Amino acid sequence: MRIAVDGMGGDRAPKEIVKGCVDAVQEFGIEVILVGIQEQLEEELKQYPVDRTKLHIHHASEVITNEDKPVQAIRTKKDSSLVVGLNLVKEKTADAFVSAGNTGALLAGSIFKIGRIKGIDRPAIASVYPTQKGISLLVDAGANAECKPRNLLEFGLMGAIYTEKVLGKANPTIGLVNIGTEEGKGTDLIRGARQLFYQQDLNFVGNAEARDLPKGIVDVIVCDGFVGNVILKLTEGVAMTMMAMLKEQFTKNIVNKLGAALLMPALKEFKKTLDYTEYGGAPLLGVNGAVIKAHGSSNGKAIKNAIRQAKTFAEKEVVQMIAEEIKKIGDEGNGE
Repeated sequence: MRIAVDGMGGDRAPKEIVKGCVDAVQEFGIEVILVGIQEQLEEELKQYPVDRTKLHIHHASEVITNEDKPVQAIRTKKDSSLVVGLNLVKEKTADAFVSAGNTGALLAGSIFKIGRIKGIDRPAIASVYPTQKGISLLVDAGANAECKPRNLLEFGLMGAIYTEKVLGKANPTIGLVNIGTEEGKGTDLIRGARQLFYQQDLNFVGNAEARDLPKGIVDVIVCDGFVGNVILKLTEGVAMTMMAMLKEQFTKNIVNKLGAALLMPALKEFKKTLDYTEYGGAPLLGVNGAVIKAHGSSNGKAIKNAIRQAKTFAEKEVVQMIAEEIKKIGDEGNGE
């Protein structure tokens, strides 16, 4: 198993990217291809005793930044670490690609360089969503602001396959984000998608209200990218605010500090469930290859876990399974 990693993508590149790659090679028994400016990557690697037969450097002279326009960058920076990494997957030199770089460029590059799975209209970003019961998968987390009913059906199907094969949940439930659980609620998009879901052999449980998502009422949360991105950022903001408010209360006086000391193990465990570094990254579902988008501010731990995620993504043949399942449902609804 060979995983290509964008050595120059992300706020903490290349230092934390290299650290994550070294840890992944040592822990997972895989090969990693670090893509980027060779001199910088070699300099970072000097501090680690790593098996260089397992960790390779593939030189790429350019870097796509967060300020670059995605499509233009893919077309003009052909020797960037992101484009070169995607080409390694396209050429089958690597089994998967991980990048913490420009999200739009990674999505556009994946479509242009690797291509879409036949039958998939729009690839989507799938993000792990922490809940009271563990984790759910939210699809789409920001790739497609405007969708057709068929797109939401595809998101649900792809999310269910990934949830079962990579996250290990058998026969995952699928819910459609809506403003109410009643059948008649929602926009034309939601009502149209709901009818398509009912026509398929999927474990679709109907509408899911946003207030119930943190309870873990469904395994796969389906919505368009605009709604999905709002859900993720609102949830992140609420979690951060709650932690800050708890810290303020626990440090007010000596009694509160003593109480905080007693609760510290539980609080650390709670914080861990909200820590994105534990989950790695977000798969791009619908692309004809295993691609993982790591958080832009990923540290070494997050990169290591993103590589682990990419390894499982490729090993479980998720792309092939999506292709087989999408073929079964045909083109019905693709014109809506």
